[in-house]
Amino acid sequence: MTLAQRALEQLAAWPDLTAGPASCGTGRAISSAHSEIAHFHSGHDVDLHLTHRAIGRFAEDLRESTAIRLVPGSRWVTVHLDCDGDVDLLLSLVSVALQAHQDLPPAELAPAGGCNFHRVTVLPRDPAGVAPPVP
Repeated sequence: MTLAQRALEQLAAWPDLTAGPASCGTGRAISSAHSEIAHFHSGHDVDLHLTHRAIGRFAEDLRESTAIRLVPGSRWVTVHLDCDGDVDLLLSLVSVALQAHQDLPPAELAPAGGCNFHRVTVLPRDPAGVAPPVP
């Protein structure tokens, strides 16, 4: 079982979350009653639907994580799952996403521009857990 499969199974067991096909056409999604929260595109890559406000509030921490990739202007962040800690990070960020979505009007819940699938390149980490420098 891949890390993404394990995370998907854990999230599908959360109350008020359901699994289904991702609206982007690739992989599975976890959805709340109002919006898709995460797209599981592969055994290692998950796009998580946050709000601009949540991304702004946690931007510094998100940028410091070797597991997170941000796309400017996107309400989605890509989480690359390489270890159990990355799964824990994803589960925590899903909680943040659910809380962030609670008070938003429906127009802001719609994932503007879709998820980050094919918009993010994930570089492999070295054994010490640090991403190699980008040329």
